[in-house]
Amino acid sequence: MEVYDHIFKIKHNNLLPGKGSVLIAEPFLQDVLFQRSVILLVEHTLHGSMGFVLNKKTNRIINEFFPGFENLSAIPIYLGGPVCSNKLFFIHTLGDIIPDSIRISKGLYFDGNFDVLKQHIIEGNPIKGKVKFFLGYSGWTKGQLGYEIKEDSWMVSHSMHGNIMLADGESFWKHSLEVLGSKYKAWINFPKDPYMN
Repeated sequence: MEVYDHIFKIKHNNLLPGKGSVLIAEPFLQDVLFQRSVILLVEHTLHGSMGFVLNKKTNRIINEFFPGFENLSAIPIYLGGPVCSNKLFFIHTLGDIIPDSIRISKGLYFDGNFDVLKQHIIEGNPIKGKVKFFLGYSGWTKGQLGYEIKEDSWMVSHSMHGNIMLADGESFWKHSLEVLGSKYKAWINFPKDPYMN
């Protein structure tokens, strides 16, 4: 079967990752967490990178953990990555409403004063499509992400299409590929295992 490997070989698009970029997993990536995943990079420096898997919802909700949230609509938690998997993180579009927020890109922020956010939610302010919570994050040490991109594990995109706050499941992975153009639409129909059909 090795002679046919080139049929399924996927080449990356030569874009360099950066803060606010999106990483789209190649279709045959077998890691359970990262398979068919889309990751938002919230930090990318010479020393390493940090991001959150946008489309892997857990069966947990924020309401289970904080007083005052019991009677609110269910707020889902996503699996951000394998690092610090018992710690809660969030991204949002609330800007200065949440002090100490870190700007990722225009209109998109990471972290901030969690007590202020909790109070904002308890007061009844709608957050659907504005705040997304994660358990853990995805991290890369110096040079690691660049190596994985060269190995064609990830496609880099500098554009986010659709509401990443509501992104969920393999359908968002497919949508992220569709907007890259016809060359990558073929990925959508590839089996997860290239030797199974």
